[in-house]
Amino acid sequence: MEIIRFADIRPEPWRNGGGVTRELASHPKAASAQDGAWDWRVSIADVAKAGEFSNFPGMERVITIIDGELLLLTVDGAEHPLEKYRPFRFSGEAASAATLPTGDIRDLNVIARTGAFKGYTSIVEISKKRAHPVFEGQLAVLLEGKATVAPGAAAEAESDGDSAATSAGEPVELSRYDTVVGSDSRSPEISGRGFVAVISIDHVEP
Repeated sequence: MEIIRFADIRPEPWRNGGGVTRELASHPKAASAQDGAWDWRVSIADVAKAGEFSNFPGMERVITIIDGELLLLTVDGAEHPLEKYRPFRFSGEAASAATLPTGDIRDLNVIARTGAFKGYTSIVEISKKRAHPVFEGQLAVLLEGKATVAPGAAAEAESDGDSAATSAGEPVELSRYDTVVGSDSRSPEISGRGFVAVISIDHVEP
């Protein structure tokens, strides 16, 4: 069961000084976050002032405000008011800029190479009564509330009573913006109260 701890991620300042970005995951992992050599990337950005967005030729973007009230995003001359927890998809090649009418915001970004991968973001309310599974090709980011994650029933069955495997199946507490990496073999399950962003990265067949 893999957890990416938000507190362990180093913030990278933007070249224009308008904010910082923390990369949660990218593929391939060896690619540099700065040169766009990756085929997809998931990150959280703190936007502190108005300005232009970086251009990502050949990419498609999904942006979701996860803290703060409103971002006014202008894409190729058209203005789009982005509210909290409402994902918005647009071309990475488009000329885009943002203003902050209600102050600083934090956003979740999914960027995928067009024709190779397709990224999706869904906001899900979690429950103590029914655990939410995270499958292969998915990432789940705790946005607010209190939650734990544990291996699903299939993983526990595979342990076959082994004491070490059983102890590894104990719930692990998540902090805000921690990310659970999905798996079909271990099927981690999140439970608690609050909201998570479930990001799916689908491979596009040529």
